[in-house]
Amino acid sequence: MSLSSPPSAGRVQADPDRWPDVARPPRASAARTALARLLVRRAFARLPLRIRTGHGALLAGPRTGDGSTVPTLTLHDPDAFHRRIAADGLIGFGESYMAGEWDADDLVGALTVLARHVDDLVPAPLQRFRGAWVRRRPRADLNTPDGARANIRRHYDLSNELFALFLDPGLSYSSAVFDPLPHASDVLPDTAFTAAQHRKIDLLLDLAGTGPGTELLEIGTGWGELAIRAAARGARVRTVTLSEEQLALARRRVAEAGVADRVTVELLDYRHVRGCYDAVVSVEMIEAVGAEFWPDYFTALRRLLAPGGRVALQAITMPHARMLATARTHTWISKYVFPGGLIPSPEALARESAAAGLRITHDTGYGDHYAETLHQWRARFRREEAAVTALGFDPVFRRMWDLYLAYSEAGFRSRSLDVRQLRLVADTGASR
Repeated sequence: MSLSSPPSAGRVQADPDRWPDVARPPRASAARTALARLLVRRAFARLPLRIRTGHGALLAGPRTGDGSTVPTLTLHDPDAFHRRIAADGLIGFGESYMAGEWDADDLVGALTVLARHVDDLVPAPLQRFRGAWVRRRPRADLNTPDGARANIRRHYDLSNELFALFLDPGLSYSSAVFDPLPHASDVLPDTAFTAAQHRKIDLLLDLAGTGPGTELLEIGTGWGELAIRAAARGARVRTVTLSEEQLALARRRVAEAGVADRVTVELLDYRHVRGCYDAVVSVEMIEAVGAEFWPDYFTALRRLLAPGGRVALQAITMPHARMLATARTHTWISKYVFPGGLIPSPEALARESAAAGLRITHDTGYGDHYAETLHQWRARFRREEAAVTALGFDPVFRRMWDLYLAYSEAGFRSRSLDVRQLRLVADTGASR
């Protein structure tokens, strides 16, 4: 399937019980809708983007006569599109895509432009009224021990079969590290994609000093690939997860790999882990912790680390000002994809780890590699649309997942997001 052809393009029928806010556009006054329409047109007039109606009429954006192209949004239902933005801002923008009210000829390209200019979309005099269209995060999404289990179930327990359709055969659900970084837009062979994921894992295991006899703790099992690879180095691994779906498959994969004598997989919250380990590894787990519990997370890392031990983290990051602006905001991603999560800034990682008595001794970024990883996932997901449908996922879900992967790729393409590998050690000058 071509990436220029969105899944189930055009208006879709949304189940009102499963997707209540997609099936029923929100109410918005005529004045507020008119203001949203004006703001959208003004924003697109300043950006290399266009908006057209389904009949081809240009609503906003530059008219290029020099043969150049810019990403184009096609509005199948302009009134619903503007009403949703008027009522719910960027959440409404995402729900409008889920409803099939708009499409884009280059979704990642359009979202990349918007990500680069996100702070300029609303004129400065109106930004003080931001509270009129943004919502606060629901308290039910807070990552207490019970809340964390519920939040993890909503994403990671969707279906092991679903994730297997678009991840590499090793089922790594985090940024790969390519060598070299691909430049072609084609889907990589499974062997090349898995090799890039193994390169990422090996870099982390090297940072953690993993070798024969290492007692290693992994916080956030995924589907077990890192634990299996660490055991192959001779380490003894304890890995914990809150996903029952991941737990069952990880245990089976560990047994099939012949390392069940060296790997233990448990359903356990990181806050309840006890013991002392030479190495602690956690891959893109902190984004699901929630800012309120970052002190608990880093305190647990310090408490579980043996003298002379190392922590290896892989973490998505965003600029500090953007993190502060979104920390309490309910976003489309937090509503539909990752409830309770927050991407930290590098400053937040440094502050929270230092407060727990940890010192960062290595920090390397791979943002371009995550953009390519997401491109590969999205290409595979869209190629497998029929298989996704056969698993019982409806057109609204397929459009939601497509937007999630494109939105995330755009974040890295625009440099609004980065991904970093860090090594932390105990700060011997700090009290525990």
